[in-house]
This record gives sequence, structure tokens and C-alpha cells, in this order.
Amino acid sequence: MDMAKHEDLLPQKLCERLLLLYGTKEYRSLLKTISHSLPTTLRRNPNGSASDRFDQALATSGIMTTVVAWYPDARIVNTENTTQSIGKTDGFQQGVFYVQSLSSMIPPLVLDPQPGEKILDLCASPGSKTTQLAGLIRNNGEIVANDVSYIRTLKLKANVRIQNATCVTCTNLPGEKLWTIYPEYFDKTLVDVPCSMEGTIRLDNPKTYEYWSEKKVKELAKKQRWLLRSAISATKPGGTIVYSTCTISPEENEEVIDWICQKEKGNIMLEKIHIPGLETQPGIVSWKNHSYIPGVQSCIRIRSSDVMEGFFVAKIKKIRSTVHGSFE
Repeated sequence: MDMAKHEDLLPQKLCERLLLLYGTKEYRSLLKTISHSLPTTLRRNPNGSASDRFDQALATSGIMTTVVAWYPDARIVNTENTTQSIGKTDGFQQGVFYVQSLSSMIPPLVLDPQPGEKILDLCASPGSKTTQLAGLIRNNGEIVANDVSYIRTLKLKANVRIQNATCVTCTNLPGEKLWTIYPEYFDKTLVDVPCSMEGTIRLDNPKTYEYWSEKKVKELAKKQRWLLRSAISATKPGGTIVYSTCTISPEENEEVIDWICQKEKGNIMLEKIHIPGLETQPGIVSWKNHSYIPGVQSCIRIRSSDVMEGFFVAKIKKIRSTVHGSFE
């Protein structure tokens, strides 16, 4: 597929934004990268007896994999198995492993939950990160997994059950208001917000870009701010909040982080992120006519690649209480 055909598939405004964000050389490289599908990737479930049956379950299903260097529980599927076909295997149905994109596995690792902690997954469905968090603490702790959609919460509950995530309680509440029910209750909070999903775009799948628009980006950015602020107020002073998106839009990433840092100045601070073996890039400090605080460089961007989706992750330390009544 040549460059002109690449560009003809995507909305013109999106192409213009990508070119401005990356420059000509990297923009062309990105178009080439997203011209083909990502391989299916899996995550081992360490909870219960499932952890001892991972390799056997893969072999029984004829699934050949490669271990991911920066996360030994993650595997890249080498065979032609699709997500749909793997979802029908005994290994998946019995909760031995879970189909999840590699980039999606990063935020729980950054949050670094520990056994015994109280953890919130604010926008949890379908449960990929929720069940990963449960695995990381070996079901020793308390996880509240929330989603505003009733239908999506049903999917969340199903995956939690299949993955034997017994420490998880599922709720169906508006994320922006959840802090009023759990004011400064959690040790750690993950807020993987709804986004424009620019990082998931693959040219052979029109569903990944056909609904994209600049208007949608702006609407989502506004929603993301209040979800993040709720996440911070649901977290104890001294706690950690991880904000993530599967988009590359600065309005939904660095701009949201810049906003919250200025809104909660003195109450929070950004922390550096490092996962050994994982290639990342720092957050950007300006976009169009906006300049962001230098601290956004502590955030990480994951570039779309042959095996990874584009992603953004920020790690926030809460220093002081933010609960003083209603938001203003």
C-alpha cells in the first residue's frame, strides 16, 4: 500500500494532526507501521491453579508464543490464532490466560499494586487491567472496578469471574462522582479513561478510525479532566494515581495532566516512569499554541509499532488532601 492510499483511508484532519505531531519522516514511518494488524498477545493469570497450567494450555491449543522481555507474564502469539479463536480455547475459558494488548498491560505495572492495598479501577470494563491488577496482588487486597455503562459492567463481571479475580467488587457508577462515595479511600487508583483511541488505529480496520473527529477529541478531553480529578480525590494522601489513554492526542494526554497539576497545585506531583526493557518517549511540552508544564516530560508515550499500540501513561503522587467539599 503506497503513501497516497494510506492517507486516503484516514480523515484528512487526522492526517494533518499526525504530520504536525511527528514531522514528515516519522509521520511516513507511522503510516507504514499501522498499515498492518497487530499480532495477538496474551497475559498469564498468576491467580489460583491457573498459573501452573499456562504453558500446557498454550501447547494443547497449538499456540506458539514469544516471551515479552519487559513483562515475563506477557506473550506474543506467533501462530495465526486470532483473538476470537483464542477466546474459545479451554485455556481462556478456564482463566489460565487473558487476551490483552501489550500497551494495555503497562498502566497496571506502573501503578505497581501491592498485596493488602485498596485499589480503584475507575473506568474498568472490559476488565483487562482489573484482572491484571488482581493477579499482581495475588487476590490479596481490595479492588473496586467501576464502569458507568451497565452493559459493559456485565462484561467486566464476566471477565472477573473467568479470571478468578476474587478480590474484585464491580460497581456501575458515574466515574466523575465516585469520589463522593469513596473520599480518599484508596491506596492506588488507575484511571484508564475513554479516549479517541488514535493509538489503536490500523488501516486494515476502518472501525478504528471511522468515528474519529476533532470535535470528539475536545469532548473527551473535557470528560477526562473530571474523571482524573475524581480519581485523585478518591485516593488517600500519599497514594498513587495512574492516568492512561490509548490515544496520541496531546489534548487528551499532556494537556489533561497540565490542567490537573495547575488545578491541584501543591497537592499532587508527577513521578518518573521506568519499566526496564520497555522503550518509551517522554511527554511533549507543547502542542499548537499551548505550552505545558515541564513536568509532563515525566509521563511516557508508547509509539505504535509492529507489536504495540500507541499509549500514554502518567504517574501522579498525591501529597495532600484534595477533599474539601464539592469541586469548583
